[in-house]
Amino acid sequence: MAKLDLLEKKSIIGMIHTLALPGTMDYCGDMTKVIDRALADLHAMQNAGVDAVIVENFCDHPAGTKLEPEQMAALTAVATVVAREATIPVGIDAAFCDPMASLAIAVAVGATFIRVPVFVDTVVTSDGIVKPCARELQRYRKLLGAENIALLCDIQTKHTFMLSSAISIEESALMATECGADALIITGAHTGSASPLETIRRVREVTKLPLIAGSGVNAQNAADQLSLVEAAIVGSAMKPHGKAEEPIDEALAAKLMQSVKACR
Repeated sequence: MAKLDLLEKKSIIGMIHTLALPGTMDYCGDMTKVIDRALADLHAMQNAGVDAVIVENFCDHPAGTKLEPEQMAALTAVATVVAREATIPVGIDAAFCDPMASLAIAVAVGATFIRVPVFVDTVVTSDGIVKPCARELQRYRKLLGAENIALLCDIQTKHTFMLSSAISIEESALMATECGADALIITGAHTGSASPLETIRRVREVTKLPLIAGSGVNAQNAADQLSLVEAAIVGSAMKPHGKAEEPIDEALAAKLMQSVKACR
């Protein structure tokens, strides 16, 4: 299993939500704008003291379960520039759930981790049913010699419905642990919705893996959330109106980090 040093403290992993990429309905037609926005977000978060960033094509709507070739090429181009200028660890999330693409991009650009939204669960999304990828992803990681790239894996992730409601969050956590996740991400029902504290406590009871709050952390609730987890993934709380397509506001990011530093 990979070891990620930033999970040894109360870390904030900031989201670089790329503007829509080529081949999707909201693409602006200019990759320079996409790259410039990503770099502006990176610099704002680095200046504010954020501990790591994830590059994710969150604005590609409607979300698919696999990247198209043009999306993968564009996400690689953005991640390459971000990784070159970053002074903090960089992760990749090929949204909604193409972990093979995420891992391939991470290897190509020198990223240190990927986010895996659907690792051991079977979920229903707007694009259909998404099945577990744990076995295939672990095989591919071995094939690429990428065991040093950490797998941050969601369990019962936001924006989805479990195909079977009979599976508890504890069972998902146990399966993900057994399948080699390096950390577990716990989210609310949707972006901006806080991870329920009771859910985090339930997961903590059954695994020793690092836990990450995957949504809804802000300057007001950071202390409560970080008292139970090793890190938090934050995007909307650092944007003026909480919308993914908006740029990171450095002042909001700095306000968040002030709250976080008080928890360390």
